[in-house]
Amino acid sequence: MKLLHYLLGILSAFCLIFILLITSVEAVVYWNPGYFEKEYEKYQVLDNLPAMTMEDLLDVTDEMMDYLRGEREDLHVTTTLDGQQREFFNAREIAHMEDVRDLFVGAIFLRRVCIGAVILSLVLLALLKARLSRVLPASLCLGTGLFFALIAALAAIISTDFTKYFVIFHHIFFDNDLWILDPRTDLLINIVPEGFFMDTAARIGGLFAGSVLVIFSLSLFFLIRNHRSKKL
Repeated sequence: MKLLHYLLGILSAFCLIFILLITSVEAVVYWNPGYFEKEYEKYQVLDNLPAMTMEDLLDVTDEMMDYLRGEREDLHVTTTLDGQQREFFNAREIAHMEDVRDLFVGAIFLRRVCIGAVILSLVLLALLKARLSRVLPASLCLGTGLFFALIAALAAIISTDFTKYFVIFHHIFFDNDLWILDPRTDLLINIVPEGFFMDTAARIGGLFAGSVLVIFSLSLFFLIRNHRSKKL
């Protein structure tokens, strides 16, 4: 029975990790006012666009992010370029962003599933009369510790050649070559250069790692405290 208790606890730990990961992504790209503007200024994005103001670019970005989150039906966004009204995204970019939106929406759905799994695991543990004060710290400590080590190793590998693993990522999650954009015809690649992705990945990784480390530290603290109280 104790084995079942710890299996449910470890399941909760892994689900919690996925919740933190997806929330970290959302926090960086959605909950960080001014982030895109700072990145655009850092990489002088407007220099690579046909006579466009920062205000118009940020409006296009807002529409794009709403689309990725499923809050907008399509990505036909009209703006002012070279003094003329025209659509910002072309057909290839729109087709690629449909695939990207599937990832965003899928991640949000996965988070809901993980939240449900955590709640169900806790209910089952309560029904099985498990000692949550002992099971949860041990399970969370083990689960977050293993996952943190895995993520740290993965981050170290990716940092050796970001471009290489950026390409591998796209091959894993996309079954077409629509993500290979041409800066001469596709404006999307100009507003999200590789440096932007590197900065965003670093921010997400830092926030996620910090969150997991906090959970691990708290779990270890309660685990040690329980061990000491058991000896007394």
